[in-house]
Amino acid sequence: RTVRVWLKRDSGQYWPSIYHAMPSPCSCMSFNPETRRLSIGLDNGTISEFILSEDYNKMTLVKSYQAHQSRVMMVLFVLEMEWVLSTGQDKHFTWHCSESGQRLGGYRTSAGACGLQFDVETRHVFVGDHSGQVTILKLEQESCSLVTTFKGHTGGVTALCWDPVQRVLFSGSSDHSIIMWDIGGRKGTAIELQGHNDKVQSLSYAHHTRQLISCGADGGIVVWNMDVERQETPEWLDSDSCQKCDQPFFWNFKQMWDSKKIGLRQHHCRKCGKAVCGKCSSKRSSIPLMGFEFEVRVCDSCHESITDEERAPTATFHDSKHNIVHVHFDATRGWLLTSGTDKVIKLWDMTPVVS
Repeated sequence: RTVRVWLKRDSGQYWPSIYHAMPSPCSCMSFNPETRRLSIGLDNGTISEFILSEDYNKMTLVKSYQAHQSRVMMVLFVLEMEWVLSTGQDKHFTWHCSESGQRLGGYRTSAGACGLQFDVETRHVFVGDHSGQVTILKLEQESCSLVTTFKGHTGGVTALCWDPVQRVLFSGSSDHSIIMWDIGGRKGTAIELQGHNDKVQSLSYAHHTRQLISCGADGGIVVWNMDVERQETPEWLDSDSCQKCDQPFFWNFKQMWDSKKIGLRQHHCRKCGKAVCGKCSSKRSSIPLMGFEFEVRVCDSCHESITDEERAPTATFHDSKHNIVHVHFDATRGWLLTSGTDKVIKLWDMTPVVS
């Protein structure tokens, strides 16, 4: 239930200057360095707003928002609009005026939301929820309208990251994958990135180098180079028999009876999307330009066509040695902060890989 502000001492060690007890466990926070405004979401649905002193040795409570009926999942302060945006376990997205403290509006999502991003220029808000979909809303001063929804994950959305320059949205999920939604350039393009062995917990983006940093429950920190021409993963094709050798799949009773052959299990080639049997897809290969940094199933003919240059990795992998739950990236210094379930905060110098 505590909030702590850590200051670097002359010895190089970090020590807490503030140790502030809250009335309820803290679930999320947002800090604005310009105004030194700290917005903290609590388990009881309240958002408490503090102003930190110039020497960061005092925090003063300014106001509280009764934003949600249950745990606040994400909170975001938008200085340009003087808005406080938030999502909660009560399946609601809300936004308040930070000057008056009044609630401006809300929207009910299909499930509890864990991801929240906002585009200042267009006033679009992106909300990712546990059902796996991303909802895009257009906010006005006291109303909002649904623009569209993205559905691509088989698990809940756990993190969102927005690039306002390239107009690209990244979504991380408990299905271990990341999807890049190209909203601006090639509208409708969705590119999948597979580089984690457990759920993706947090995403950060280095705009100046076009590198995405993803962290997962597997302890992995993956730095993705997004400044390459990536290929969209193909849709999986439907077929009652192998599209390579024409052997029937196990549900195709008629062809099994006619050909007197036992049905086979269906697989899909990750490169061409064709429905194939195990015999015709016995090979594995990484396809980094499609986002597959790990080896995946491909049909034999696609395996022969993939060159060594196409297998060259487009991401670097690093072990944080703890189950990461939250990440913050400081692009000006190239520092990455990770916090884990082991109650440890780690500070990383990412300049060797993010440059």
